[in-house]
Amino acid sequence: MRRRAANLAFNLVLALLCVCLSGALTSGVARAAGSEPGKDVQADAGPCIAAVAATDDDKTIDACGVLIDNEKAPKPDRIKALMARASAYDRKQMIDRAISDYDTVLRLDPSLADAHNARGELWRRKGDRPKAIMDFGAAVKLNPDHAAAKANYKSLSLELERIGAMMAVAGKPSFDCRKARRPVEKAICANPELADLDREIGASTFRAVREAKDPRRARDLQREQDQFIARRNAEFGKPDYDLQNAMRERLRQINGVDGY
Repeated sequence: MRRRAANLAFNLVLALLCVCLSGALTSGVARAAGSEPGKDVQADAGPCIAAVAATDDDKTIDACGVLIDNEKAPKPDRIKALMARASAYDRKQMIDRAISDYDTVLRLDPSLADAHNARGELWRRKGDRPKAIMDFGAAVKLNPDHAAAKANYKSLSLELERIGAMMAVAGKPSFDCRKARRPVEKAICANPELADLDREIGASTFRAVREAKDPRRARDLQREQDQFIARRNAEFGKPDYDLQNAMRERLRQINGVDGY
């Protein structure tokens, strides 16, 4: 989806720059013909457009940078050049610079849904989900029909819900620690990593039993889990027993059974 969105942004920027070039060249000729020697003329968008059309990221960064830095460049031209350069930075994995260009674009025109969505994708890749969801939300608010922004907002919202659910049970085992009586249970409750492993084992076992093809297989799977618990309880504390390794091995066995 990110590649498709980047291609759409590239085509949009190219089309807009081409429209701009037609007007800029006409205006530039008129200014050059009627201006006195030594006077500034209209900023030339041609090199930036040519670099974008050639899909040359290095030249796009250089040529569009010249247009961006030209004080004579009209604001619409600077915005288009900034978006073109941001896309080039994005493809070169220079995320912070791309974000900086989108920041400037949105200072110049906060109403651009495409810029909000593109910046949101970059924030998401950096792992800053709060900023990403704000940008996706802003893009959808500005343009409710923005397909990429809608898809990004939905997928990130679901991701945040999953993270929230995982955080709510992080460090908690599959059983109630208030009722822990066995030494092994107390050890699991006292160690967040062991607690997470125990919860994963319990969830995977439940899923495997539920998805078993027949009742006999379901009973076999549950019996294997009961045997693991009994062996864990009996062997915990012995010098040669590694609880964490035993739990990890059990989780691998279950995941191999249910295909996850």
